[in-house]
Amino acid sequence: MFARHDLIWLKPAAWDALCTAQAATLAALQRWRDADWPLIVRRREPDTPDDIICAGIAVPPDADGTKLRIPLLIPASHIAHHRAPLALHEVLPALPERWHAAFDAFAEDAAAYDMRVYGSLALQALTGQPYLRDGSDIDIQFRPSSIQQLDEGSRLLASHLANLPLDGEIAFPNGRAVAWKEWHAARENTARVLVKATGSVHLATTDSLRAALENA
Repeated sequence: MFARHDLIWLKPAAWDALCTAQAATLAALQRWRDADWPLIVRRREPDTPDDIICAGIAVPPDADGTKLRIPLLIPASHIAHHRAPLALHEVLPALPERWHAAFDAFAEDAAAYDMRVYGSLALQALTGQPYLRDGSDIDIQFRPSSIQQLDEGSRLLASHLANLPLDGEIAFPNGRAVAWKEWHAARENTARVLVKATGSVHLATTDSLRAALENA
C-alpha cells in the first residue's frame, strides 16, 4: 500500500513517458529523472483507478517564495521501489545549524517511536536543493503502534515545540492522518478532528480514531 508522503522512484521507461506527456514541466521532470530523485505520494484524486498512484514533484521555491507543484498519475507498474518518509537521522545533513542542539534532544527523546520527516526539510535532505526558508517548519509524521505510544508521542512532540518549529501529522491505520497539534489540543475530550484519508478529508471523533488504532 502506498501512503501519503511515501517516496517512490520510477523506472526509466516511466520517466520517458512522463517527459513525453508533460511538455509544460519538461525541465523539472528531466532534472528529477537525471538526479534519480523520488516523487512524493499525495492524496488520491476522485475516481482514480486502483493501479494508479497519485504522486507529485515539489520544485524548490524561487526567489519570491513561489512553489511549483507538479501533480502526476503513475501506474503502479512504473514504480521501481518505494519507501516510507525519511527517519530522523536521515535529515541531519540538511539540518540548519540553528536547529542542531534542539533536534538532537528531540531525536534522543523520540528514539522509541516511529517518527519520520516529510516536507521541506526532507526534500532538502533528499535533493540537496534549497527548500528551507527562515519560516519553515519541520514536518513530522508520527506513526504510533499503540494507544500508549499515541498518548506519549503526542505529548513528546508538544514538549519540544518551544525549541523547534515542529508540525506534521499522526498517521493512524488505513492511511488516515490528523495534525498532531490538533490531536494534542483535543486529547482531553471526544472532539471531532479533521482527518486526511487516502482519498478524502472528513471529520471524525478522537474516540473513533483511538479505537481504530487499538483494533489495528
